[in-house]
Formats: sequence, structure tokens, C-alpha cells
Amino acid sequence: MRPWTLAFSCLLLLAACAGPLSTSPAPAPAIPAAQAVTPQVSAEAASLRRKLATSVPQDTSCNAANAASWIDPARAELATSSLAMERPQLLAVVDRNPRRQELCILLAEPNAPWQVIGGSRVSTGQSGRRGYFITPTGVFVHGGGIVDYRAEGTFNENHIRGLGLKGMRVWDFGWQQARKGWTRDGGYAEIRLLLHATDPDYLEPRLGRPASKGCVRIPAAMNRFLDQYGVLDAAYNAAAPADPRIAAVLPLGQQPTPLAGDALVVIDSAQVSAPR
Repeated sequence: MRPWTLAFSCLLLLAACAGPLSTSPAPAPAIPAAQAVTPQVSAEAASLRRKLATSVPQDTSCNAANAASWIDPARAELATSSLAMERPQLLAVVDRNPRRQELCILLAEPNAPWQVIGGSRVSTGQSGRRGYFITPTGVFVHGGGIVDYRAEGTFNENHIRGLGLKGMRVWDFGWQQARKGWTRDGGYAEIRLLLHATDPDYLEPRLGRPASKGCVRIPAAMNRFLDQYGVLDAAYNAAAPADPRIAAVLPLGQQPTPLAGDALVVIDSAQVSAPR
């Protein structure tokens, strides 16, 4: 192992032991002034960017040219949450704006400029249909207290595989308040907020427009990327040795990045302050 690689791994291991994200109820501290990105972090980010570009079609606005349109609202959401960025880590940021409907993976650093890694098209909650909810904005932590699961790949009564092919990962962010998309009074109810793949034949080609009942649908290629590199699995990998249920969810041969995080951030670029 190269000396810088060992040092980098040890640094991130110490940070991980302290917890990927602080859950203190106190407001998140202000992000420090930008400093130079460390070579180790920059190299890992570049590696992830290459891997994502070769495995997931990059037909999105998630790129360096549009970085500010992703980074600024993501920072704003984090600033209003109780979570603090304490180390370099990845964020999965979803824009529910009906005109965007994309996921963008960001590298967030407490002491350096944030970076764009890459993204994909998604589908979030659809309005105008009874039983369909508007995907809530905010910061949602993927902790070890809820166990994910995997799609069975079975068809429903409409011959649709709602969670995608068998084995696709389903990330579970628990019960969340969401606005009813079919009412005018803005009523709210609880939904189970999930991040998951969708039917590869009928629904995946339609990603890029609101269509779900409130969850976030992603393409199979992005599902595999998040799963293989443990993008949202910092807490899961820490808990897996002591919890066989979590260990069973993680894929065999997973290659978790040392920049793994835990947070799904949902923004709405069409609104200055989106309702929860």
C-alpha cells in the first residue's frame, strides 16, 4: 500500500469512527472558508468520476458547468438541518423540480470547495393523481437503524416490476411527511421514503419526469453504482460487523469508497424555499 493511501485511509477511518454525520440537534456550523483540496481526496473523486461516466449515461445537468446550481441549494438544505459535515464525503442530491428530475452525486468537504461527481435522470413524486405524494425536500440520513432490502423482481397486476430487476438495492429512509399531490389544501401524510430502481422496460425509459408515488426512482445503472461503491453506506459498513441483517444487505464484493456518506438531500431548484 502506498504511504499516502495508508494515511488517507487512516484519516477517513478516524472520521468514520466519530460518525459520518453529527446528529446533534444544534444547527450545522457554517462551512469554513475554502482551502486546497488534498491530493488523496481529489484522486479518489477523479476515480469515482471516471467509473460513473463509464457505467451510467451522463445525459444530465450534473457537471462542472452547472456545479453551482447543485452545490448552493444542497448547502442551503444542510444549513437548515441538524447535520454537520465533519469530513469529506459524498452526498446524493435529488432535484425534484419537474423540469429537472435528476440525481447528482456531490463530494462535500468541510474545508475545501465541493465537487460534482456525476448523476442520472430520476423520477420523483407526481402531482394530480390520487394516492401520489410530492417527494419531500430536506436531508434524509441513511443510518443503521433501518434495514434496506432488495427487489424480488416480481411483476404486479399491471405487469410492472415496481422496484426493478431482482437484486436491485432499495435504500430506506424511513417514514417522512409528504404533501398530497392530489389536493388543493396542501394536506400532508406520512410516506415511506425509498430510493430504488424501476421497471427497466416500461418505466426506466420515462425517467426524467415526475412519475412516482413519492419515492425516488433511479436507473438500474445508478442503482448498481451506488451499491457497488457504497456511496450511501458509511454507517452501514460501520454497523455490518455487529449486525448480520445489515451485512446481508450489502453486496458481495462491494468496493466501498473511503468517501462514502449517508445523506440523501432533496432540493427543489424551482423554489427558493420549498415546503416540507
